[in-house]
Amino acid sequence: MKRVFIIVFALLSTSIVRADEGMWLLSLLGKNIEQMQAQGCKLTAEDIYSVNQASLKDAIVGLGNDGRPFWHFCSGEIISDKGLVLTNHCGFSVIQKHSTVEHDYLSNGFWAYKYSEELPNPGITASILQRMEDVTDQVNAVLNDNMSEEERAAAIDAISKQISAKAVQGTNLHAQVQEMFEGNQFFLLVYKIYRDVRLVGAPAQSMGKFGGDTDNWSWPRHTADFCMMRIYTGPDGEPAPYNTSNVPLKPKHHLPVSAKGVQDGDFAMIMGFPGTTDRFLTSFGLKETMDVTNDIRYKVRTEKLRIMKEGMDAAAATRIQYASKYASCANYWKYSHEQNIALENLNTMGEKERIEREFTAWVNADPARKAKYGNLIEELRACYAFAAPYMATGIYHREAIVNVAMSYMQEAALQGPEVPLFAFQVANTLERALDANTPAEMKDMYIEAIKKNAAGFFKDFNKDVDKNLMAVLFKIYSDNVAAEWHPEVINLINKKYKGNYEKFAKELSDKSIFTDEARLNAFLEKPDMKKLNKDLGYITGKSLFEVYQKLSGEMSSMRSNIAKGDRLFVNGLMAMEPNKVWAPNANSTIRLTYGNVKSYKPRDAVFYDYYTTLTGVMEKEGPKGGEFEVPQNLKDLYYAKNFGRYGADNISVNFITNNDITGGNSGSPVINGNGELIGTAFDGNSEAMSGDIDFEENLQRCINLDARYMLFIVDKIANAQNLINEMTIVF
Repeated sequence: MKRVFIIVFALLSTSIVRADEGMWLLSLLGKNIEQMQAQGCKLTAEDIYSVNQASLKDAIVGLGNDGRPFWHFCSGEIISDKGLVLTNHCGFSVIQKHSTVEHDYLSNGFWAYKYSEELPNPGITASILQRMEDVTDQVNAVLNDNMSEEERAAAIDAISKQISAKAVQGTNLHAQVQEMFEGNQFFLLVYKIYRDVRLVGAPAQSMGKFGGDTDNWSWPRHTADFCMMRIYTGPDGEPAPYNTSNVPLKPKHHLPVSAKGVQDGDFAMIMGFPGTTDRFLTSFGLKETMDVTNDIRYKVRTEKLRIMKEGMDAAAATRIQYASKYASCANYWKYSHEQNIALENLNTMGEKERIEREFTAWVNADPARKAKYGNLIEELRACYAFAAPYMATGIYHREAIVNVAMSYMQEAALQGPEVPLFAFQVANTLERALDANTPAEMKDMYIEAIKKNAAGFFKDFNKDVDKNLMAVLFKIYSDNVAAEWHPEVINLINKKYKGNYEKFAKELSDKSIFTDEARLNAFLEKPDMKKLNKDLGYITGKSLFEVYQKLSGEMSSMRSNIAKGDRLFVNGLMAMEPNKVWAPNANSTIRLTYGNVKSYKPRDAVFYDYYTTLTGVMEKEGPKGGEFEVPQNLKDLYYAKNFGRYGADNISVNFITNNDITGGNSGSPVINGNGELIGTAFDGNSEAMSGDIDFEENLQRCINLDARYMLFIVDKIANAQNLINEMTIVF
């Protein structure tokens, strides 16, 4: 029996954790540092993460929003003693918001040559970790096995708020308690959050997004994917809202920028804020991801992208308005499709099923384990209700029907046309303004808030694009979702408009106050709830949200059972191998991954080198205005071999490493063994889009901008000597 368990452990070890897999918590690096040093790292764990002295962590930035400062949409790194931050396409929406037809920073790039030219970005935050600690014992002290999942969640929330409040009492810091390992461990993270983040520079879109959707998620790449921002503080050096009297941040640490280049096999570590991974996902969760989430996302977004592209191609103003929306939509459109292909190629489903069989055997071999874990795998199967017979016959359990409806609601309805959600949000604020108990001064404040929000909305809104999105996507929703989950507006279209979605969308576009800023502002002069309740935009938004709330209620109970099962499953896996160093799933908290610069062979007779050069840009050149446009000034520098201090006969553009990364890592620094910046992470490769669920060590690669190409563009294209001079460049 002992021999059997040894074999089981070995199988699980190879299937769940592989050589370079792991997004590691900084406070636990002592368990990894020896392996890191063996691979080429010259630093100590204290050099990387320290509470008492400056360390690498003090140069790592999580970019967020005022409303969700702990959810970091991207990462960045401080590269000067004046708070200069390097990131990548994370700044695309920022650049878009500052762009107009007259000042087209997307097409032409933007560079500030002095502080006064840097552009403020209201709502953008920059978080820097101060410390973290394991608070599992404090949280577990208020939990017991007799709690329902709802009671457990409430208890965790209450104790987390207490722990966080105590940790930052009397300071200007912010704290959160974040669960790890599906709720088996809890960590306190304390941040300093800066609220004045300004745009400093970005290359033209033709360089920054070279290759567009065609090259997205693929290697080889030739993309100058970066932008620069700067963190400002109050005169006292502490976080403060935007003010002209604010001064550049003086960071505890900034990364020197290496212009020495990289070689195949060089050590590379990445520090940043990866979004989410799901490495412990069961086979049932995997089926849901592939057959529902990914398939529906790809199907709906194909139409969304087509409609937006038609509008963008028709007018320059629309191109600018929808540039960020299109890019955001396209990113995970392609990802969803490629992920399914990669998961199938790796036979991830088969691997998951094998692990579940082995886990069940381990549980059943011991009465105590049987008492704790029971028939866990079968219980999880029932939670998802995606058993083969039902899928094969097209007959779905209610859980499956609800899940499909929610996916279409999110993709086709709430994230499709923008008017319904905008109308619903305005109406909610307006109801508060018109409440008889609302003081007059508060009423005026609410109305002004609506007008301010509306100005931002209409700046990037085109009624014809939105009309077309509504007609096509609502029809998709109607055709693919069970009638039980049809919002009233779908029933209205099918009855009153006899299923003519184009006619409905046109009438809404022509008449709703929410499709025209002048109409909305005129209405706000004399707001009337009776008139609002007859507006098609509001009727649509209200009906969508009503169904969304019902779906959310059903999903909540389903997901609570899954969460409990997942927690027990991960607990069991860790109990099977108590001596293994486990890495928790990513959850937008700061992590470190380590590996090496590494070429790869994706398939028979194909070999990919570890770097690309500017020659590849010239070889891919396409027509002006296309995905592969090459600016004339870049061509002139290339043919003159004028690469400055950053290259001799050519210049490296991008390189790849085998680091474990995901969304949210975009903009993360790639750091060599000496603690110097060698690149900036911005993408993964299509062969390994399974990575969020199944890490494949031989295929998974992180695509990075070479620091030398960034320096070359700042120096030779932008002529921004002010920025070059403030960096610490190592030759």
